[in-house]
Amino acid sequence: MEQTQNPNNQRRVISLLVDNSNGVLARVASLFCRRGFNIDSLTVSATNDPSISRITVTLRGSEQALSQLILQTERLEVTRQVFELDPEKSLQRELLLLKVACDNHNRAELREISSIYKAKIIDLSPDSMVFELTGKPDKIDAFLTMFKGYEILELCRTGVTALERGGKHQHMQKPAQEVRDAQLPLPGTHCPQK
Repeated sequence: MEQTQNPNNQRRVISLLVDNSNGVLARVASLFCRRGFNIDSLTVSATNDPSISRITVTLRGSEQALSQLILQTERLEVTRQVFELDPEKSLQRELLLLKVACDNHNRAELREISSIYKAKIIDLSPDSMVFELTGKPDKIDAFLTMFKGYEILELCRTGVTALERGGKHQHMQKPAQEVRDAQLPLPGTHCPQK
């Protein structure tokens, strides 16, 4: 019998363009938490516009819950744009630094694994090796699986950063205020009296 993936637990990548100002990350993360989402990874980066930052969030959830989350995130005053990235139409990358215990007996094996995955050895000492690998999240996962039989001393993984393929996309052309003006107030808030 064929097993289907639970649609309520699908990995999703959300990209937000937000004002580059104090407290923005806390406000966005707080909203995600209040909506019951557990953030798997989160990266914040500069953009070509110094007044805007890009937040890339990886999480798991259903289509319906995600749509509601996007609507509520759009309503934040600091949000310029928010959209889900389609894995087929976007480039997603992570950076991994991995320190593994080694000695004369297993150093060659570790080098072979790194060669297969095109990982760089960025530090070598008598008792450890540090690898650097950049790639899709699935490639990082597969690389880490190869080290299950070895002693991992430390590991640092950046989380996903991503861009859509192709030229400027429609969501990038719409002014943020246009999105906010069309929104209804958040649940539990009242419309101002005119």
